[in-house]
This record gives sequence, C-alpha cells and structure tokens, in this order.
Amino acid sequence: MSDPEAAAVEYLVGVRLREVAKAEDYLVAEDLELHVGDLVIVSMEGGQTVGEVRRPRRLLPDFKRDRPFPRVLRLVTEAEAHEWRERREREKRAIVTCEHKARDHRLAIKVVDVEFTPGARRTTVYFNAEERVDFRDLVRDLAREFRARVEMRQIGARDVTKVMDGIGPCGRQLCCSSYLRKFEPIGNCGRLKCCLLYEFSLYEELRARLPRVNTPCQASCGGGGCMSGKIRSLRVLKQSVIVGFPDGTEAEVPIDQVTWEGRSHIKAQLEK
Repeated sequence: MSDPEAAAVEYLVGVRLREVAKAEDYLVAEDLELHVGDLVIVSMEGGQTVGEVRRPRRLLPDFKRDRPFPRVLRLVTEAEAHEWRERREREKRAIVTCEHKARDHRLAIKVVDVEFTPGARRTTVYFNAEERVDFRDLVRDLAREFRARVEMRQIGARDVTKVMDGIGPCGRQLCCSSYLRKFEPIGNCGRLKCCLLYEFSLYEELRARLPRVNTPCQASCGGGGCMSGKIRSLRVLKQSVIVGFPDGTEAEVPIDQVTWEGRSHIKAQLEK
C-alpha cells in the first residue's frame, strides 16, 4: 500500500521556451530526473512544445500548491531534439537575413532572435529599437522571404543584454544571463548595473541615519559650541552632511557632530 504523503510530493523546475524568455516554473514528476540544459516536452495552452531546463528541480513550497503550474511531460526523444536543434539553426540564419533586410529598408533596429513555429506557418522576429519605427515594408519583405506570416515583437534593452550575454566589470558572466529571474529597475545595458541592487539595503540603512535636506540643524564647532544652520545636501556613504549657515558659508560635517529637528536634546532650543 502506497504512502499518501509520499505520493503528494511535487517538484518545480525552471524551464524557458526561448532564449529571449525568462525561465518559468513547471511541475515535474518525482521520478523524472532533470538537469540544467536538458530539453523537455512541456504542456502549454493549445498543445505541447519543447523547452530547456534552466533551473534545477526543487520541492514545491506549500504556499504555491494552489497555483496552476504547467507541467513537464517528459524528456524529448532523439528525433525531437534533432528537429529542435535543426530549426534553431535555421532561426539563427534567419536573424542575419532579417538584419540585412532591415538595413535595406534603413531601419535602425537590432534583430535579437527569430522564431519559426513548427511547420513554418508563422515567423516571429524579436527586435529592439531606440525610437519608434515603421516596419510595415520590412514585414512584407520578410513574409515573401520566409513564405510565412511575420510578426514583429519589440523587446527591451535589458532583454537584449540577457540574450547577447557578456562579462561584467567584475569579470564574471552577467547576472541577467546566468541566474537572475526578473529585472529590477536597474541593469547593465545603458541602465544602472544590476549588482547595485545587492548594495541597496546598505544604502537604505545608511540613508536612514541622515536628516532630510533643508532640515534645521546644529553643527558642532568644537570647544563645546554649536552653530545653527540647515542641511543642504547629504553624503550617504561618507555619513556626513553639507550644512549651510546664515552667513552664507557651508561646511561638510560628520553626522556624529550634527543634531537636528526632532531630536529631544535640541528640540527645545529650536522651538524658542
């Protein structure tokens, strides 16, 4: 007789359907051993498709048990893997074709990926552009080239960086290409670097110790005396502030030598 608790054990694995797409969670049976890089058949709306395992198997958390995850059905056969890789090679050649056609039409776009549906009835071109472009003539040209209906799909600069991959200033592979599951509002593609996010909690902690700009304050002058002024700007990492005084002068003062509004030991003086 089987153990009902053991039968209830479920796992999640990260699978992506395209290089330009992020890996999503899929349910996987306990007896299906998968590794990063494996090609699998997954369920999707309207049928099945091939995906690539990008995150290893892990236990399904209790708080996610009520979510409707798609499933990994099985590993691909050798024939399916061969067909998938062959189609991928055709898609890579199509990227070059699309780039040449875009230049012929004098369109300032970067073609990142091309997707052929099985049977080649529809072709999707993934591109990035800094400005709005009219690609109607390009679509007609590509439709004749591929003998299929063509759809243009614009993706962001950060998605382009993720697909193209690269080495960051730290000397390692870009985080977005290796393991990041989602983009925060910073990045290494004309945007701020994603690694700044790792330091954000420290910035928040240091900033919380400082007063707001334009807050009335008193700065130690040495010898037990203080001068009243206002906070003009902050030096978060140095943990100091620029204080402006009534005579028009300014000075950078370490935060441990400044008292400001709201602190009990100077509040009474400020209210006078």
